[in-house]
Amino acid sequence: MKPIGKYILINAINEEIETSSGILLSAEESNQLRYKKGVVVEPGSDVVVICKGDTIYYDKRAGYTMMIGSNSYTIISEGDVVVVL
Repeated sequence: MKPIGKYILINAINEEIETSSGILLSAEESNQLRYKKGVVVEPGSDVVVICKGDTIYYDKRAGYTMMIGSNSYTIISEGDVVVVL
């Protein structure tokens, strides 16, 4: 499977978020954060900076989720990526 153009296929990572003082945030509290973390499954045909396997942070309001086979993936635009680790 290969996304077309500037789209990126990712696996969203649901991570526990710990504050600097060691407090774990609940799922509801962590949903208030603007950015989510994900791993790039496949970059689109016109994406040049982001590579397969990169860990990224992206705007949580971006993209949409779809089922491919029995797996759930998120599709986002390259412009929604804010950080590549």
